[in-house]
Amino acid sequence: MKRLEGKKIAILVANGFEQVELTKPKQALEEAGATTHIVSPEKDKVKAWDETNWGDEFEVDVLLNEASAEDYDGLVLPGGQLNPDFLRVNEKAVRFVKSFVDLGKPIGAICHGPWTLIETGMVKGRKMTSYHSIKTDLRNAGAHWVDEEVVVDQGLVTSRKPDDIPAFNKKIIDEFAKVGESAHV
Repeated sequence: MKRLEGKKIAILVANGFEQVELTKPKQALEEAGATTHIVSPEKDKVKAWDETNWGDEFEVDVLLNEASAEDYDGLVLPGGQLNPDFLRVNEKAVRFVKSFVDLGKPIGAICHGPWTLIETGMVKGRKMTSYHSIKTDLRNAGAHWVDEEVVVDQGLVTSRKPDDIPAFNKKIIDEFAKVGESAHV
């Protein structure tokens, strides 16, 4: 049996997410046996950012308005600059993310992805990493920011950038595999 067989993982994105920060974790999760759903406030399709220009479009599996954390075992928050900036000011997106926190479900956030976590109020006292340009935002929100490839703190997995994706993928799979064993976040 694959480690994530029977697990459902939400990947929350708006337009402008870093393409590889969705595609590589999604692929790793599916190869480990998970079912993944792209959840978005965007209807039908969502457009990626691919390094220096717009990237591919991806089908939205579940509209944010219809998504519930109770239906998922974990959440992935890809980065890119535009995507988390849109999500952190979207009340429904923040409530969706906060519901994972409230339910004690694991969350993986990479690059600028932790921006949305700040709005939930859950980063205070947590050891985290992120893209270096938002470290002050995380510190101001009470996180203990470190410059490391991947950080795990009670079911919260954070990484800095696309180069960290292999380590990020390994740790999110580890944390999502624990769902059902005990509470995390």
